[in-house]
Amino acid sequence: MLLFGPPGVGKTHLAVALGRAVVEAGHSVLFVTATTLLAALTKAQTEGKLAEQLTFYAKPKLLVVDELGYLPFEKHTANLFFQLVTRRYERGSMLITSNQMVTQWGHVFGDEMIAAAVLDRLLHHSHTLVIQGDSFRLRQKKRAGLIGSSKPNQH
Repeated sequence: MLLFGPPGVGKTHLAVALGRAVVEAGHSVLFVTATTLLAALTKAQTEGKLAEQLTFYAKPKLLVVDELGYLPFEKHTANLFFQLVTRRYERGSMLITSNQMVTQWGHVFGDEMIAAAVLDRLLHHSHTLVIQGDSFRLRQKKRAGLIGSSKPNQH
């Protein structure tokens, strides 16, 4: 499953809730941010333990990768992510949250071909959900008067 939307609309909250439902159904789930995942894969590659780390992330029934696209990948990390997606393809489910629509993933991955290969696998058998709206966090600050409203004042 792919959850898209701007910051603050509840993508992570929904991903956690779906992950919890999977756990309650008796399956294993691992939740990780994209930056933490890629840092772990990069470190494992440097230490000669990439296969072990890929196996670790391939094991759970559901792998939730949060915040994909907030920071662009370097080409070598995009390759590592591709290896993970390939390892999990048709063996385990992935739930990915992103603030970048798939049309922007070439920029996110730093390579159009890697982005296309990742998307080819992720979009096959998947569901996508686009969440629209304003940030819940900013909406609360606006109500409290801590930040200005984007709407013109009406008298």
